[in-house]
Amino acid sequence: MTTPDLCPACGARNDCTQANPDTLGQPCWCFGVTIDPEIIRALPVEQRNLTCLCPRCANVLSQLQPAQT
Repeated sequence: MTTPDLCPACGARNDCTQANPDTLGQPCWCFGVTIDPEIIRALPVEQRNLTCLCPRCANVLSQLQPAQT
């Protein structure tokens, strides 16, 4: 079963703004990164394009801006 707020690869929270009613309509972190298509192709077909990967599984941590403190 695919849950919109969980990563389909590891099951951790994916921090998707589109899956959170409080932030729906705001840009998701994934809008500003480039995910290697091979990572997407490694997912089972039935899990692709249904929910965000988490930044770790998407292998994009180095592309994300550090949180402002």
